[in-house]
Amino acid sequence: MNYRVLGRTGLKVSEIGMGCEGFLEQSYETVKAYIDRMEEAGVNCMDLYTPNPELRTNLGRALRGRREQFVLQAHLCTIWKDGQYKRTRKFSEVKEGFADQLRRLETDHLEIGMIHYVDSLEDWETVRNGDVMKYALELKEQGKIGCIGMSGHNPEAALAAVNSGLVDVLMFSVNPCYDLLPANEDVESLWDEKNYEKPLVNMDPQRQELYEVCQRKGVGITVMKAFGGGDLLSAELSPAGKALTPYQCIHYALTRPAVACVMAGARSMEELEASIAYETAGEEEKDYAAAFASMPKISWQGHCMYCGHCAPCPKEIDVASVTKLLNLTKAQGSIPETVREHYGALKHKAAECAACGACEKRCPFGVPIVENMKQALRVFGA
Repeated sequence: MNYRVLGRTGLKVSEIGMGCEGFLEQSYETVKAYIDRMEEAGVNCMDLYTPNPELRTNLGRALRGRREQFVLQAHLCTIWKDGQYKRTRKFSEVKEGFADQLRRLETDHLEIGMIHYVDSLEDWETVRNGDVMKYALELKEQGKIGCIGMSGHNPEAALAAVNSGLVDVLMFSVNPCYDLLPANEDVESLWDEKNYEKPLVNMDPQRQELYEVCQRKGVGITVMKAFGGGDLLSAELSPAGKALTPYQCIHYALTRPAVACVMAGARSMEELEASIAYETAGEEEKDYAAAFASMPKISWQGHCMYCGHCAPCPKEIDVASVTKLLNLTKAQGSIPETVREHYGALKHKAAECAACGACEKRCPFGVPIVENMKQALRVFGA
């Protein structure tokens, strides 16, 4: 296993990390088997976004006697309520959730305290200027967390956090298709020509700037959604029109500036093994250049590129976000906790669609948007 220094934290983390999806709804014996294999392979970093009490308890037991061998990236602002995961900014709930986490994980500290899911400038300002950041700084001073992190998908909010100097680690969605997407917000006034002169000429300039700023400021990046929620591994669902391999996706992420670790969302031991095998794969197996070279020649007809041409919606629905979350459920064959939470955070949902068809007339790719809204209503129930 190869290790990288996680930015200015000084933590040495394995290139391949472990998301906690594989631990969900599993017995203690299965969780222990995962940890045994991770220890054997040298996988030392794991993300723990979910506050699921059973998972935390099983993991705490599995880590007995070897806790210090692992770097735990555990999240603040997640709680378990009414049998499911919930994001919160309510200070009393944040404190309660953190205390529960330490207790169940049988530890007195966490290497990374990750402020969970900040995807707008408004939310970032709320976090930065409120009790959540004050609490995170107190925990860091007390040694209960080693450094402060933040997770999110919005490059604008992430840039604000990184530039604040308050965040040491960024957990961000990094993959070739997300990076090729146009920015969701008007950032022309923020970028100059140098952002278009870098080798990654097709990358959205805001994302490119984010990676470069992280590298420059010593903010380490841990990667989520390296496989695009599974889309990139499916010829049917991949925006590239053909399946990429896990090796190609992981290699792409690890070659971005500031990236130290890719959290493999392994839902089975086989998937974990496939990610670990990246470390011994040949350069030809990792090479993604040939696959990417054909992307400009691919027809995008019928496939949402999340470009925003469908806007404005008369009902103010963020059509691109609804479609993106719907596509994630198709790739997973279920509704992941994070996807459900993100959908719930949308101000306007698919149920409000009037089926006027204005969006479809503007869509340059012929996406059946009205039908997608109907599917989203059936999937999410709102």
